[in-house]
Amino acid sequence: MKHTEVDILAFGAHPDDVEIGVGGVLAKHSQAGFVTAICNLTEAELSSNGTVETRRKEASRAAEILGVKELINLKLPDRSIRNVPHQVERLTQMIRRYRPKVVLAPYFEDRHPDHVTCSQMVDEAVFDAAIRKQRTSGGEAAHRVKHVFYYFINDIKPADLIIDISDVYEQKTKAILAYETQFKREAGEVETPLNGSTYLSMMRGRDQLWGNQIQAVYGEGLKTRKPLTSSFLV
Repeated sequence: MKHTEVDILAFGAHPDDVEIGVGGVLAKHSQAGFVTAICNLTEAELSSNGTVETRRKEASRAAEILGVKELINLKLPDRSIRNVPHQVERLTQMIRRYRPKVVLAPYFEDRHPDHVTCSQMVDEAVFDAAIRKQRTSGGEAAHRVKHVFYYFINDIKPADLIIDISDVYEQKTKAILAYETQFKREAGEVETPLNGSTYLSMMRGRDQLWGNQIQAVYGEGLKTRKPLTSSFLV
């Protein structure tokens, strides 16, 4: 089966991670004609609110809003993702199948252990995907990713790169709010950090802070393990 090759492949531990961290980046690139994809590792089946079925629908709606071409879920067990070979291989396969130029992953420091583990697994998979003699069960050919950037979910740090997302911020907001079970607390549902009174305002304030640093209204900050390069300063 032939898969669509993509320009950007964003990994998240749970549906909604990517939208929180780089929803604007994906919307902006999709709007500009680049092909984007999201690969969630789990279906977030242990979430306090909502069900797997509703989360699938929410993820699909969010991807549609952002213009994402491919939405993938590896269905690894929530809270049991591990940086072990048989799980990492699943990510390696996705990188080789979709052959992205850029991979996005959660920042490697976060309050949620799954976000940290996902980041570590992506690092391993990117490395393995480039090794010609490293075999995967699907027989996919090796692929070398050009850039890996890390996005923020729950925290903020000084960014190595800030993308101006002012013109697509409404899309980002709509994509996040598509996850109604996570961000809109209904009667009988459990209070969580996401549906509390401050999370969305924290996220908006963070994006405004990054935007201010580049003389824009909104921005999304990214980290990289490698120096950013340029031939000239001006």
